[in-house]
Amino acid sequence: MGSATTQALAAGADALAAARVDLDTARELFAASRAVAGSSALSGALADQAAAADVRGALVGRVFGTLSPVAQSLLAEAAAQRWSSASDLVSGIEELAIRATAKAETADVEAELFQVSRIVSANPELELALGSRLGDDAKKGELIATLLQGTASTGTTLIVSSLVQQSRGRRVRALLTRAMKLVSAERGRTVATVYTKAPLTAEQSERLAASLGRIYGGGVSLNPVIDPAVVGGIRIQVADDVIDGSISSRLADLRQRLAG
Repeated sequence: MGSATTQALAAGADALAAARVDLDTARELFAASRAVAGSSALSGALADQAAAADVRGALVGRVFGTLSPVAQSLLAEAAAQRWSSASDLVSGIEELAIRATAKAETADVEAELFQVSRIVSANPELELALGSRLGDDAKKGELIATLLQGTASTGTTLIVSSLVQQSRGRRVRALLTRAMKLVSAERGRTVATVYTKAPLTAEQSERLAASLGRIYGGGVSLNPVIDPAVVGGIRIQVADDVIDGSISSRLADLRQRLAG
């Protein structure tokens, strides 16, 4: 990611923070992202740094004039920024849509996205069908909406169904992982994946989240994974950090020391 895109994403996050959005706004932003991704002429024009920012903003008005004023304003702000590439602009609009969903939805979207990711991981045929370049993208979105009906919030369903309609060669699990990070970032939370042999109790989860919150600062969202390989104790992953207190890890370390 180039420095121009990094700054553009930060500007988009600031604009979203000042806006009043709902799930309809997020839905409009996802639709705009698909429209821009589907037209190289449009994405190129909106990301063209040779054109003045107000010219690019006027193009947003002409193309997306039927959208709500809030969605148009956020899109115009995105178009006014400098992007390292047209594809980065598409990703930037998609990021705005995910963040808008996180802002508007009250449910635990991070946890729901994690569960969807686990379902996809356990079903290779489903992941292949959703990530394939073949097939109707709208049908993929409908499939996810049907699978998640009654088990996930409207916001989570919107994110997942929108992402599978616009995978752009990305793996579904990678899309979901990125979405989880963006939702957590929008809500000022850190995501911790917790591997244990048996489920944690509610009290244990609360204590762990509080402890990790003191370490990393701010709120922490726990994604629990039951892993038989964790013989005892617990293994926690936060971004690139791994906190491993499991017996299996200590045994592996001991075997390595004996072999060395």
